[in-house]
Amino acid sequence: MKIRDIEFPAYFDTIDKNNDNIDVFVTMEDGMTYTMVVTTPSNYYWYMDKEGLDYIPASPPDVIVRTLTKENIWKAIETFTEDNAYWLKLFFLSGDKDGVFDQNIMDEMIKQIKKVNDEIENM
Repeated sequence: MKIRDIEFPAYFDTIDKNNDNIDVFVTMEDGMTYTMVVTTPSNYYWYMDKEGLDYIPASPPDVIVRTLTKENIWKAIETFTEDNAYWLKLFFLSGDKDGVFDQNIMDEMIKQIKKVNDEIENM
């Protein structure tokens, strides 16, 4: 699947390209637009320092680039569109914990995997 356009925020030129995060809107050739968060590794360190933490709390995944340039963001997001945009869709849908990743369905999937693993272990 191919990217038709990536829309950057109006304030893009004023962000700290080495330490920030932004929302971008990725429009695909089928007309669907996906909102993706793009961040830098430094932004994670800044956040942990700001919050007094030694870790990043659980949250939907981000697209990570060394610096927030349009070229880097395009390159990174293009990798998310391979294989019929599998990773783009996964990252987008993971932002809604009540959506495609229903807790009961995940629990059942884990239960089935554990069952298979136990059967293999007991052979």
